[in-house]
Parts: sequence; structure tokens; C-alpha cells
Amino acid sequence: MENYFTSQRDHIFRNVEVLIYVFDVESRDIEKDLQYYQTCLEAMAANSQGAKVFTLIHKMDLVQEDLRDQIFAERVQELRARSHPMQIEAFRTSIWDETLYQAWSSIVYTLVPNVSLLETHLGRFASLCEAEEVVLFERTTFLVISHTAPPDSHRRHPDLHRFEKISNIIKQFKQSCTKSQVQFKSMEFRHPTFTAFVDVLTPNTYVLLVMADPSIQSAATLMNIRMARAHFEKLEANQLR
Repeated sequence: MENYFTSQRDHIFRNVEVLIYVFDVESRDIEKDLQYYQTCLEAMAANSQGAKVFTLIHKMDLVQEDLRDQIFAERVQELRARSHPMQIEAFRTSIWDETLYQAWSSIVYTLVPNVSLLETHLGRFASLCEAEEVVLFERTTFLVISHTAPPDSHRRHPDLHRFEKISNIIKQFKQSCTKSQVQFKSMEFRHPTFTAFVDVLTPNTYVLLVMADPSIQSAATLMNIRMARAHFEKLEANQLR
């Protein structure tokens, strides 16, 4: 760490867009951790003003359950005081539940330029397809970039962790495809109450469409996805300029 802050300081901290700093909640030397963190912030302030800062309070599963909220709140309060005047966002995480996936998805979400415009277009796409929900995943990690439902949809999905579950299913299936020396492109799920489609939308994203109307043919939905690609590719290209 000292080497990062001395001989490599200008190289590592120049033109940084995001700092994601992970704290071990069971660290035996919290003060030293905080000193390293503050040194990072000082280097960022000198070389990358305007960068976004995210902190993960990790291994929260090791903390006694009835103390987790209190300990997390105390750590966040301390971090915000040490980060001033920089604004930070903090997450409590563990590899044993959905919190780590949610944290990374939230970070990715904040990095998407003009995300409100993207969600507007996804909403229109959902309405045109008569879909219950449309979810956009980053292509490599399958983290959620955005999701939306038509304006007239008032349903609240009972499973708040469904995106992580879907992501894990797709990633495991992609690994199986790789072992079989084939490339994953798309997937279709059928159930008596819904049909779901996962397909490429742009070079950087996959889209999930959930259809609850059994009268809508699969071919029509797949054609809608195919026809939407050029539009979303153009939207993505404009956002990245």
C-alpha cells in the first residue's frame, strides 16, 4: 500500500472515475485502514477531482445479527466524517447473501450516463411489447443496469432478489456452454403463468423480457427484440461519447 502512495501515486490515481474501497468489518487495525483510505482520498483529490467514491463494509455475516445495523451505521458515520468534503456511498456486504450483488449493481447503475433516458426508452419498449417487466443486464458480469415496467403495470414482484437469482442461473448456464465449447446467445423460459426471454440487446448488454400474456407468440417477442437492437445500440453509442 505504501508503494501505491509514493512512487506510483500519480500513475494509479490519475484519471480515476471510481474508487471502490473495501473494509473488513473484523479488521484488527481499523485506524490503519482508515488512514490508508484517507490517503487514497487525498491522492484522488490531487489527481482525479470529481471521481465517485464507494465503500463496502464487508463480511457483515460475521457480525452478530442484532448488532449489524448499529455497527454499519457507526462505520458509515466515521467514513463520512473522514471523507469530508467528498460525498461517498456505503454498502454493507457479504458473499453469503444478495448484498454484494446489490452493491455492485448499484455502483454500475450510477456509472451509466443518462440512465433516466435509458429507463424512459426501456419503459416504451416494455409498453410496445406488452411486457410485465424489462431488465437490462451488463453482458459480461450480468449485473443489473436498469429495469422497468410499463406505466400501467401496478404489480409489485414478491421476490426482491430475483435479479441476482436470474444472474446466477445465466452465469452458470454460460459456464456450461463454455465447457461444451459453444457460445451462449439467448435463453427462453416457459411457465404456465409467464414466458421470459433473455437475448442480446447491444454489444454490451443482454435484455430480459417477461411476458404474462399467453396469447403473445414467442416469434413476435423475439422479433421485437431484434427490431429494437439498432435503436438501443444507437442510444448506447450516443451515451458513451
